[in-house]
Amino acid sequence: MAVIPAGGKVLVSGANGFIAVWVVRTLLEKGYAVRGTVRSASKGKHLTDMFKEYGDRFEVVVVEDITKEGAFDEAVKGVDAVEHTASPFHMKAGDPQELIVPAVKGTVGMLQSVLKNGSLVKRVVVTSSVAAVIDPKPVPTIYTEESWNNGSVKEVEDKGADASQGDKYRASKTLAERGAWRWYHAHKNELPWDLVCLNPPFVFGPVIHEVASADALNTSAYQWYQAVVVKDGKSENELKTMGGCWIDVRDLARAHVLALETEAAADERIILSAGPFVWQDWLDVANNLTPPSPIPSHTDLPKGFPGAGRTATHMVIYDTSKADRIFGRFKYASKEDLTRAILADFEARGW
Repeated sequence: MAVIPAGGKVLVSGANGFIAVWVVRTLLEKGYAVRGTVRSASKGKHLTDMFKEYGDRFEVVVVEDITKEGAFDEAVKGVDAVEHTASPFHMKAGDPQELIVPAVKGTVGMLQSVLKNGSLVKRVVVTSSVAAVIDPKPVPTIYTEESWNNGSVKEVEDKGADASQGDKYRASKTLAERGAWRWYHAHKNELPWDLVCLNPPFVFGPVIHEVASADALNTSAYQWYQAVVVKDGKSENELKTMGGCWIDVRDLARAHVLALETEAAADERIILSAGPFVWQDWLDVANNLTPPSPIPSHTDLPKGFPGAGRTATHMVIYDTSKADRIFGRFKYASKEDLTRAILADFEARGW
């Protein structure tokens, strides 16, 4: 039996974000009711317009500051589960606490609110990241759910504002997830609900949240746009040797639903990854789509260095066997399907 069957009510924090909107949409399509939090009423209008066909199965509530004590106290009342996706992600932080404080306080604060007022809640799912898993090594390394990113935390502790933007972000995700597990285990005897953390890598896909221009895309989506659509958007070295691992945002949204429905997901940290890439791989896929690219306004996409990805050394590989074991052979979209969907979205937006 599903932990939270269709018909249950789910709170989705940060509901206007790139990943969160897809989570909301997928939940609604599966028959759930959704309450989404946003920081202001204006940020909720796009959502209410988009999901108006679902009537009273979708509602928006305002939580202006997720770092405030009791920020989610009212939002958690009357829901059966929580999908906590709200967390800052940008590469412009000076003081690393700009990212760390809201990430940690928002996550732990959500758990505190559920303990206080979430009397119906049976499961909380936190959207973490492989940023909390990866601790880069000078040799190719396989990472599992037992792996933790201690390196970025130490870099931030040692260097403060002088730490790299990547380390600041990765430290925020690591400390937020560690904080969640620490709080959960300290209070477990008091809780009628359990915790799941999902750890995705780069998340790519068509955009359904409110975004005015390509320049305003979220970080991962913009990097894909920069690599595939913008001429000379990435250097030769970036195209040939840099990248990471990836997942289609629609698959990640589906995983968020499975995390509510699957008993075996309880108390688990779960890595989700479709596999590794270098940026050139996406250029090659885009230029070899059959039939041709669905973005006719860009008839000559950048070519880069075709085939370079075939000889690339991938320094980071994620063991995704736990996701397969828990969710039953989790199926990922192909690079081709994802690329076609993204380019069609860009074309529709005139990008």
